[in-house]
This record gives sequence, structure tokens and C-alpha cells, in this order.
Amino acid sequence: MSILTADMKRMITSEFGTCFVATVSPDGKPNLSPKGTLEVLDDNHLAFCEIRSPNTRRNLEQNPNIEINIVDMLSRKGYRFKGRAEVLREGTLYYDVVRRLNSGSVEPPPAERVRDPDVPEGSYWVKSVIYVTVEWAAPVSSPIYDHGYDEETVRARWVTRRSRQEAQRAQV
Repeated sequence: MSILTADMKRMITSEFGTCFVATVSPDGKPNLSPKGTLEVLDDNHLAFCEIRSPNTRRNLEQNPNIEINIVDMLSRKGYRFKGRAEVLREGTLYYDVVRRLNSGSVEPPPAERVRDPDVPEGSYWVKSVIYVTVEWAAPVSSPIYDHGYDEETVRARWVTRRSRQEAQRAQV
């Protein structure tokens, strides 16, 4: 049975979604980490690269339960995905995901070239790939929709708010 809908896949692959991954440490403490590499593999599987999140990786090695939230910050809508994760450090899937992230290369550019403007964006030192089997998914939305607002209005309100915040930040 397929869990990921077309709209869920659309949001994951869009540039508008912000993704957060929740895991639990061996001593029961929550760990929440933003991710910029989430991708859809098929109707039931997601993957992301562990680039600078050693706690996420260590937690998943001890407890494979994971929750991923992705939200379009302007529409205030998104999705929750719960499932089980596997940490990959080699194999076909690992190399395929890393190549997609690193513009066709398994290896990122050498350290001295990272700031070179000719090096493609998205060249990273991937420590592992997290392969997620999605077992449950559900939509999330802001309580602002309970007041009868439509998505266009919500977006416009948040664009205005964000513009005002940026203008205030520029004045500081």
C-alpha cells in the first residue's frame, strides 16, 4: 500500500518546504534537527543525507524510530511522516543518493575549493544516508485555517509579515 501521496511528494521536492527530523537519544531525550536533503525514493520511502548531524545518526543507530515534519512556512501547511530509519554508509542506494546531492560525484570538492564560486552548490561531505521506511503519514496545518482563511490569504499574510521582519532586520 502506498503511503506517500502526490501532494506529499510535491511538497518534499519543492523549494518551499522546511524539514525537521525528530529522534530520541538512548537516555530518552528528544533530538530535533533541520534537514535540507530530504528526497522521495518511492511511495513508501524517503532518504536524507547525514552531513553534520552526528546525534541524529547515533540516535537512529540505537533506536530506528523517526518522525519527519515538512512545512511550507508561507502556507502554514505540511505533513508528518513516522517510520523506521536505517543508517547507510555504503551500497548502491548510499552512492545514488550522494551522487544526486553532489551533482554526480560521490566525493565532494577538496576543502580548499569549497568556497570557489565555480564549484557546484550542493557539494557536501556526506557521512551517511538515512533510509526511511514511512509507516504513517498525516497532514498538518496552522490553526489560522480554523478561522476560515484560504491558503492564498495565509500566504499573503506571511509574506507581508516576513517582509516587515526583513526590513526591521536591515535597519539594525
